[in-house]
This record gives sequence, structure tokens and C-alpha cells, in this order.
Amino acid sequence: MDESRVPVLVGSGQITQREPDPSRGLSPMDLTAVAVHKAVEDSEAGPILLQALDTVVLVRSFSDTSWRFACPFGTYSNPPKSLANRIGAENAQHLVYTHPGGNMPQWCVNRLFEMIARGDLDAAVIAGGESLATQKGAERAGLELDWSEDPGGNFDIWGVETRGWSDMEDRHKMAGAIFAYPMIENAIRGNRERTIEQHSLEMGKLFSRFAKVAAGNPLADRRQGFTADQISSVNSNNPYIGFPYTKLMNSNAFIDQAAAIILTSAKKARELGIPEKKWVYLHGCADAHDHWYLSDRINFHSSPAMSKVAREAFEMAECSLDNLDALDLYSCFPSAVQIACDEMGINPDDPRGLTVTGGLPYFGGPGNNYVTHSIAEMMNKVRDKPGSKGLVTANGNYVTKQSAGIYSTERPNKPFKPKDPKLYQVEINADRGPRVTEAADGKAIIETYTIMHDRKGPSFGILFGRLLDDSRFIANTRSDLGLLADMTVEDYLGAEGKVSNFDGVNIFTPD
Repeated sequence: MDESRVPVLVGSGQITQREPDPSRGLSPMDLTAVAVHKAVEDSEAGPILLQALDTVVLVRSFSDTSWRFACPFGTYSNPPKSLANRIGAENAQHLVYTHPGGNMPQWCVNRLFEMIARGDLDAAVIAGGESLATQKGAERAGLELDWSEDPGGNFDIWGVETRGWSDMEDRHKMAGAIFAYPMIENAIRGNRERTIEQHSLEMGKLFSRFAKVAAGNPLADRRQGFTADQISSVNSNNPYIGFPYTKLMNSNAFIDQAAAIILTSAKKARELGIPEKKWVYLHGCADAHDHWYLSDRINFHSSPAMSKVAREAFEMAECSLDNLDALDLYSCFPSAVQIACDEMGINPDDPRGLTVTGGLPYFGGPGNNYVTHSIAEMMNKVRDKPGSKGLVTANGNYVTKQSAGIYSTERPNKPFKPKDPKLYQVEINADRGPRVTEAADGKAIIETYTIMHDRKGPSFGILFGRLLDDSRFIANTRSDLGLLADMTVEDYLGAEGKVSNFDGVNIFTPD
């Protein structure tokens, strides 16, 4: 094969900042620049690699993604240009900022590898970073930081702009991951016919294995090695966020972390003097998405897109699950891991483990950029065992956007050419859930639900239900603290009641 058309990963860098003084903490852009320099150092090419970059891809920050993480200290008008300026990539003509999504780091690897295979670029960096711990600390201390920057110029945007929830779902306060994933989790519990207590302990057992990996990772934010009981027990230090999830079951977003990976053509890697022991190939990959809104899903306990992505990635890589030596399953919440295991046929007790980092609740969940860390760590794993293979999965929105990559130091025996995702996306799109009734009225049952909590305790409930005609609706519960508390100890899956619509909002009252 023409080495100018053979894409390889050549460098990876990660950093976790633990500066207790927010006035001294690095900004997210400065932290990301440090990660890029670490990736250059890892490649053994030296600063010449930065001058060879023709493309800089920056993963969208959480402050530009969600109102929950909006930064009060200013914005970057051209984020990839700010990064390129910091790292001295003055020859980079293609600047990219992504749309939101935890799938985006792997999605970008897939796209950039395709571009190298077509001869459209020689060298690129994918990077991202968050300084949300420093941001939060500065806000609490009443500090005024200046993270504003306007370097001028233009940039491209990659990905899909569509937000993860519909206007109807928004009216019922289901406008974020902390609201959606616990609803998915209760649907999984119902499908597995477990009690609340049984399922809580199983979630704790699952995530205790992630916490154990994080305990051994010096880059992890939470290294206490939490037990299953510590993760599942509800107390003042580990309260419910969205029932059935405790604090230790949620992605840990308020951290300072950055990561970067650098890729080139094999020809360029040779020209730059990057030793082949550093080269990592992408053997298989795929991208797909489930129906965009939860309301439209067939059910809330499966992911046809995740299943399809796994099959396509394995087919392209000409291997199977048994051929893998390492796994990193996207782990923002227990439901994402459980569904991945179900769809890919992975035993949760797999002796290989399900993470190489420690997962988003314990390693850290740096916004949309976690998977850049998992790819960087997977590069280390396969380099340490030449010829081995590792799988990285990535998930955006609410078990919606799926991406996967299979990595190895072994050189592929065929050109890099993944199947066009449109060819298999059609099959997923055709399998749609029940009809949705926006203004619901009448007798109904609960399909799945969550009870959101604030510092005082139960705050409000969100549920999906079915009317007698089997159409689906979304609703809130009555503002009754006694009912909300009861719904966290008694099983309300399948509970009967009545739903009524008031000014565009459905309210469900159990019998």
C-alpha cells in the first residue's frame, strides 16, 4: 500500500490538573495545549511534528455545550485557532471545532483516517480539555478570571447540531443527561425483573470494577477504589441525583483534564522520524445513531445502533470479541455500560475488564472529550503488548450517537476503508417505537421514570407512560413530596393511574 495513504496514530498525551488554588489553575485552553505537547513528546518526533500539522480538531467544551457548565469568565471566539496559536501549529490551515457528543473523539478519528486514506491530509491533532474544577473553585471564591480570547479567523464545525431532546421533552424538564439516563436505567431494571434493592447492588458491583481500575491510574480524579456498597448506598455523602443513580454513579464532570492524540500518514511518520513502535492503527470502526429522541425509541433498555456499530467494526477489523485484549466501554452512567454489554455480548465480569482508564465517574468525565483519554490510554495498552487489539466505544447524547474503534500496533493487510454509515443507518431508522401523544389524557401506566433530587431531597418526577391505545407520552408527577419519596422505595414501573394535560404539560397521578 502507498504509505502516504496509510493512516497511523503516532502520539498521545494526557494531563489531570489538581491545583487547589483556582487563581493558579490553567485555563481549559492552556491545559489542552499541555496535553498536545505531551502527545508530541510521546511521539519522539519533537517540535517539528507541530509544524507538520495541517489540521487541528478541538472537541467542543462543556461550557459551549450545556447551560449547566456555562463559563462566567469569557469565551474563545475561535477555539481551534486559539489552540493552534498556543502549540505553534502555524502551518495548520484546517481548523475544526466539533458539535457536542461523547462520540465525537472516535468519530473524528474515523473521519481523519478516511481523509488520510484519500490523500486529503498528512498530519492532524485531536484534542480537548476542561477546567471545570478550577472554574467552580473560582466562582465559589468570588474570583474574576479572564478566559476570553479573540484570535480572529474562521473554523469548520463537525458533527450533528441537533440537540438530544425534543421540545416536548424539554417542557417536561428532560433536558440533559442527568435526567435521561436514570429513566433508561429503570427501564433496564424492569426488563431484568429486579427489585430496586437488587438492581442498585448490581449497579454498585458493576461500577466498583471501574473504581478499582481508577484507583491504579495516577491520572484518575477519584482514586479511592469505592466498593459496591459505597457506590450503591444512599447517604449524605452519596445522595441520589436522579433516582436510581447515586452521586457515585454519575459522570464526574467537575474536573480539570485534557487529552490529545496525533495522527499522520505512515509516510509522514517516517519523514518525521517517528519510530514504528509508536505507530497504532485503526483496524475497524463504525458510526451510527438510534432515534434521536427517547420518545421515539422502541424501548429504553436496548440500542440497535450500538449493536450495529459493534458488528460493523468487528467485520471491518476481521476479528471478534474473543480476539480483543482490552476494552474501554463508554461509562457515563451504569445504563450505558449495561446496554453495551447486552448489545455486544460482553459479560460484565469479563476478566479483561471493561475500562482502561477507570471510567467517567472515577477517572473523570471531561465533557465531550473523555474518549480522547480512552483512545490515548488504549494506545498505551496495545503498544505495551505489540500485536494485541483493543476496543474503544463512544456514546453521545442519551445512548444515541454510537461510535467504535478497534486499535492495534499490527499493520492492517488492506487499505483503510470503512463502510458508509448511511448503508446501515437506514435499517435502524426504519424500526421506530410507538406513536407519541403530546397532550395525553386518560388512564395510563408508567413505562419508566426517574425522581430528580436537589440538596433538600426529592424535587420532581419525570416519566414515560402508555395510554390505553398503547401510544406513548411523557409526563411529570404531581408536586407531592410524599409521592416522590415513595417512588424511590416502591416500584412504580407498570403502575396505573391517570394523565391529564395542563398548559402543554402532562401530569400523571397514580391510582
